[in-house]
Amino acid sequence: MKLLRNMLDKPAKLFEEGGRLEKLHPVWEALDTFLYTTGTVTKTASHVRDALDLKRMMIVVVAALAPCALMAMYNTGLQANLALKPEMAGQLTGWRHAVIGLLGIGYSPANVLACLIHGALYFLPVYIVTIAVGGSWEALFAIVRKHEINEGFLVTSLLFPLILPPTIPLWQVAVGISFGVVIGKEVFGGVGMNILNPALTARAFLYFGYPGQISGAKIWTAVDPARAVDGFSGATALAHAKETGLEVLRAPGLFSFDPSDWSVSWLESFIGIEPGSMGETSALACLLGAAVLIATRVGAWRTMAGVVLGAAVTATGLNLIGSQTNPMLSVPIYWHLVIGGFAFGTVFMATDPVTSAYTNTGKWAYGLLLGFLIILIRVFNPAFPESVMIAILFMNVFAPLIDHYVVRANVKRRAARYAA
Repeated sequence: MKLLRNMLDKPAKLFEEGGRLEKLHPVWEALDTFLYTTGTVTKTASHVRDALDLKRMMIVVVAALAPCALMAMYNTGLQANLALKPEMAGQLTGWRHAVIGLLGIGYSPANVLACLIHGALYFLPVYIVTIAVGGSWEALFAIVRKHEINEGFLVTSLLFPLILPPTIPLWQVAVGISFGVVIGKEVFGGVGMNILNPALTARAFLYFGYPGQISGAKIWTAVDPARAVDGFSGATALAHAKETGLEVLRAPGLFSFDPSDWSVSWLESFIGIEPGSMGETSALACLLGAAVLIATRVGAWRTMAGVVLGAAVTATGLNLIGSQTNPMLSVPIYWHLVIGGFAFGTVFMATDPVTSAYTNTGKWAYGLLLGFLIILIRVFNPAFPESVMIAILFMNVFAPLIDHYVVRANVKRRAARYAA
């Protein structure tokens, strides 16, 4: 460790004020403080000493996202291996299949390592492009503004690939993350100043700008439909439920592993064995991440609880109303919690400390309204079966207003209490 410290200290003067590489100081500082605690401290009163700074907070969130990332790779490979006709395996071409052939792992759905590696060959390129392009924008704005590179992008760079389909073109990944970082965050002043979640802003841009590559039934499974088993469609359970109702949610067995069968069991959906965005399908992985965020007090449990409660009340009310023409009104809350991106959005997107409500009362109100909107849009809007993205972005806009009225109410209550 001392050797590494000396290696970083030796060129430090080149990046300090007056050095030849002064303009690149944010890049050097980001590397130095990523490995070590910053040597710059506040010298005047008043300030709070706390071991949890922004960098450590973001690293905790990245650790909480690790189960979702692992599940993203495994399920992406599993769905592709399930859908692929066995006789077509020897006819596949491309660099991914060359790697699989070199490793000799094959395409067996029963082989966990084969599924994990196959999925990683789709997930990792998206992640690398996100890091390279988005990180470059972050560094450029930091250099121009002469401030430090903030660690918020560590989370954004992992969130964005997790909410994309495995078949997304890499050039669209670059365009999308550029929009999310520049328009969704940097134009507002950077980390802590943005009003919209950058990762969701990037996804929304792709959704409306390139709908053919981020919506529909053919994008969620990384296999050519011509090489898929007979009867295979690839649509998510949520999309199909809007068309056919509860039949898709009534599988007779737990793990059928039949890509030509629309039905999916609750346990399969809870674990995440279904088509969808790479990291959003597993409610179990999201629960593990929620446990980490709540235990470390990084994630707002009030917001999470509010979302679930708001969704539960709304879904139950719609169940009581019922409908002969809209089967989604009959979907119970325990299904809403495990299909689509509900769990992922609740745990990782809704709790964004910058774009969500900050006050404790505001977190409850924010979560309740968000849960209400997710179910309402999911049930009644056929254009948005996956309603979490739109609902969270909409509530991002209203989060400051919610906090404003909570603070005003507190001020008014205290004024009445201490009035002469």
